[in-house]
Amino acid sequence: MIQRVLKEQIKDQIFTGKAIILLGSRQTGKTSLLTDVFPSEKGVLWLSGDDVDVQSMMETMTAQRMRTLLGDRKIVVIDEAQRIKDIGLRMKAVTDQMKDVQLIATGSSAFELSNRLNEPLTGRKWEYQLYPLSFGEMVAHHGLLTEKRLLTHRLVYGYYPEVVTSIGKERDVLKMLSDSYMYKDVLALGSIKKSDKLQTLLQAIAFQVGDQVSYSELASTVGIDVKTVESYIDVLEKCYIIFRLPSLSRNLRNELKNNRKIYFYDNGIRNALISNFSPIELRTDSGALWENFAISERIKFTSYGHLWCNRYFWRTHEQKEIDYVEDRDGQLSAFEFKYNPKKKVVVPKHFAEAYPTATFKVITPDNFEEFVLNG
Repeated sequence: MIQRVLKEQIKDQIFTGKAIILLGSRQTGKTSLLTDVFPSEKGVLWLSGDDVDVQSMMETMTAQRMRTLLGDRKIVVIDEAQRIKDIGLRMKAVTDQMKDVQLIATGSSAFELSNRLNEPLTGRKWEYQLYPLSFGEMVAHHGLLTEKRLLTHRLVYGYYPEVVTSIGKERDVLKMLSDSYMYKDVLALGSIKKSDKLQTLLQAIAFQVGDQVSYSELASTVGIDVKTVESYIDVLEKCYIIFRLPSLSRNLRNELKNNRKIYFYDNGIRNALISNFSPIELRTDSGALWENFAISERIKFTSYGHLWCNRYFWRTHEQKEIDYVEDRDGQLSAFEFKYNPKKKVVVPKHFAEAYPTATFKVITPDNFEEFVLNG
């Protein structure tokens, strides 16, 4: 069994007087993680927000009715809570009026769940995000040497738990994920009405991983207006399928402003969208895959390690670029990603002059573990 890194963190917050919220895309293992935290059903009430009867019951739930439903149990877990109307108000009532009860909710849409919880549960919740499996978790599972040997495989198939455990069936699992589970919450949101356009948009983004993205160009490619592109991308990000990096712009006139890159939280999903599972050695996009993989793994590492930072890329109008820049406590750390360890890279002169205290490192498969295990 693969030990999820958030397990102990969640256990430490049980019965501390606040609700526990676990966010992440579907099929990342939120329910499995909580099953590990509570291996016995004794003392735990499990409810699924996907069930229509649970949705109906929770919409009129009061603290007293919850007490009756719980009986002698002291823990209630609400899975996919974003499906329940006014869930924040229901959870607030339980948290405020039932101090001896631990309330836990999972959700696969930050747009739905966070919006419904933020105001009612202000100061009353611990919130965590669960990603697909991480390099660090797999190193803890079967060792650094084994996981580094699997890097080329991970670059193509990614880290979704069912993909990792379905050896030889990775393509079938990713096809299922990209065709159904991934869109379940996205399409449920009122603003997403054209699934074919959503698919085309995701494919267009997938082909531009590592490059700057123009919303107007995406709109032209997909056949929808720019505002709809922005809306779809916002929802996709809040459903943990993609994430955006803004451009760093502080000191130089020729630094790009208000630009962005878009990456996928998982390489396997990205490759499934473009139907390309060719070995990394035969691909023309190995550099883009390495960049996407490295940045997504760094996000997992900093998130699980509570290393708060702002993230950017850097580029000038003269096409001088750095793939990834972190700002942590006022200190800039710049990183360039090269799949070929022999390729020589130097820090751009304009960046070094504008940010003289910034550090600079090149991340390759040879030193990748330093980037995602040691900080």
